[in-house]
Amino acid sequence: MMQRRDLMKMLAGSSLSAIGLGTSSAALAQGAGGTTRLLVGATPGGGTDLVARALAYELAIRLKRNFLVENRPGAAGNLAAGAVAKADTDGSVLLLSYTSHAINAALFPKLPFDPVKDFTPLSLVASSPLMLVARPTLKAANLRELVAQSQAKSGAMPLSIAVAGVGSANHLAGEMLRVETGLDLVSVPYKGAAPAVADVMGSQVDLLFSNMATVQQLVRAGKVKALAVSTAQRLASFPDVAPVAELLPGFDYSSWYGLFGPAGLSPELAAQIAAATKGSLAAPEFQQRLLSEGLTPIGSTPAEFGQFIRQEILRWTKVVAITGAKPA
Repeated sequence: MMQRRDLMKMLAGSSLSAIGLGTSSAALAQGAGGTTRLLVGATPGGGTDLVARALAYELAIRLKRNFLVENRPGAAGNLAAGAVAKADTDGSVLLLSYTSHAINAALFPKLPFDPVKDFTPLSLVASSPLMLVARPTLKAANLRELVAQSQAKSGAMPLSIAVAGVGSANHLAGEMLRVETGLDLVSVPYKGAAPAVADVMGSQVDLLFSNMATVQQLVRAGKVKALAVSTAQRLASFPDVAPVAELLPGFDYSSWYGLFGPAGLSPELAAQIAAATKGSLAAPEFQQRLLSEGLTPIGSTPAEFGQFIRQEILRWTKVVAITGAKPA
């Protein structure tokens, strides 16, 4: 029998992947046709895609229906979110989104949807610290050295920082780093994590704020250099990498992944999907998979996730105002 990790590996490179494990459950069967499309507003291979595919497999088991993971990258996740906002309310279309869902409310002056009113929050799935990495040829060994070197070379060429998704937590964390350190940074936008990381490895770009899931193995292999982490405390998995907060007190930014449906899902259906998500996150193999990728499994009720989203929108609105960040 195929092991779960083997199935995950097989699906990782595909933008459209169906996971089928039986017929639909009673609550989801009405009008759903036995299949749920899980839309992801990011390219295959990044942290969001990893979480979506792992979760889809687990939900297929618990809800006894087919799941189709569909990547719709572009516009900082707004393309996928917009499609889900207009979807039927029978559970046949869901959204695995990330921090940008809250950031976009402040970053984009006109959205084709309301990030609160047009969605049913289902569950906060996981969170991830960010890591500031550099091209392997960069002379600085950590952020403190980088800032010191930059200050000593007044008038030198600016540093380039890859933006793996405009409007992401990675993007805004980089903007806050620029504002608070005074580093001369030039943003280089990419359509996903994979090409951004590739250019940092190839020394085409100097820096990148990235989710742990994307870069931690590359750091261990010496293909990129870890300069700092975005958490308030050092990480057990990388105890030698200092937090940005040791240089800039209060600097604490992480990304998160959450499950949404369109507005109008019945409370019963929302509760069913949330319960299945929480059960998935309690599965030892799935939980270990997330932990091994530097992610923290969470699981929440729809009400808890809804409150979290409202708080996140307020928090990131302040960051956008401070940094003057623009969508393009």
